[in-house]
Amino acid sequence: MGEIIFILSARKNSQLSLHIITAGMNAVRVRVAILDDYQRVALTSADWSCVNSRIAVDVFTDTIAEEGALVQRLEGYQIICAMRERTKFSQSLLDRLPHLKLIATTGMQNAGIDVEHAKKKGIFVSGTGSGGNSTLEHIWALILAVARHIAVDDANVKGGNPLWQTSIPVGLQGKTLGIIGVGRLGTKTAKIAKAFGMKVVGWSPNLTPERAEEAGVEYASSKEDLLRRSDVVSLHLVLSDRTRHIISAPDIALMKPTAFLINTSRGPLVDESALVDALKSQRIAGAGLDVFDVEPLPVAHPLRKLGNVTLTPHTGYVNDTNYEVRFNARNLFKK
Repeated sequence: MGEIIFILSARKNSQLSLHIITAGMNAVRVRVAILDDYQRVALTSADWSCVNSRIAVDVFTDTIAEEGALVQRLEGYQIICAMRERTKFSQSLLDRLPHLKLIATTGMQNAGIDVEHAKKKGIFVSGTGSGGNSTLEHIWALILAVARHIAVDDANVKGGNPLWQTSIPVGLQGKTLGIIGVGRLGTKTAKIAKAFGMKVVGWSPNLTPERAEEAGVEYASSKEDLLRRSDVVSLHLVLSDRTRHIISAPDIALMKPTAFLINTSRGPLVDESALVDALKSQRIAGAGLDVFDVEPLPVAHPLRKLGNVTLTPHTGYVNDTNYEVRFNARNLFKK
């Protein structure tokens, strides 16, 4: 068998260029595993024709959490393509995959991969750049859905409810959007809010009045100040030890009873149990959630039974165009 060398380079539009260089007298057939492909899109959204003769691809549409079973599945693969953060690549798992040379993940970062340990073991880790405004569009889809009770009205009409109109939509004009995390996405979200005639306030642990002014949002002196003032609160933070449960029970208690909470970032930013309690008691008006503590969301989870929350299955990051992550392979043989 020859030696396998991988050269990765990220390109615009979420393209990942993979050059597989095989060195030796005999051609090497590289084994590739694509994990957690719930929507079965990996083989149809990418052009694999140029590498079919040199790789063997297996696609897995389920997620295995138990490490022993996961090792049994993956131990023979040299390349693993990870869909988002659905499978965790811990230090102990990486130690048990001796043939692994490359982890290619969708997205710009993957908190589920122990990147430092992968480096120590000589495993390349590569991601792809963000493409388009998919998450931005999804944020506003959720805001509009909860404010105008789209899911409830849809169910009533389809279910034949004799009461033709059962809810009163909440208008956005003149309302206040509170953005927690005024980065690239938060700034774009603010611009659309202004098109609806909303006021926008912003806060994050590192936000300064100067940065808030650049982003075109009013600076909130504290998280508590933002929560008290906002009619819609949207989260745009990276999950870390500092931001975990940045929205807790005391925070939710500060929100207006007419307010909505939107989370398209990471589930653990919110104390999920506290949110469920607040929704059940109607302490807040509702929520729009694309992310959860555990994904897929367990079938018996109480969020599934609540009428004042709109749920989507962590699809905010994706649309039909940015799913087209292409792998272009060049195979060079050396004697």
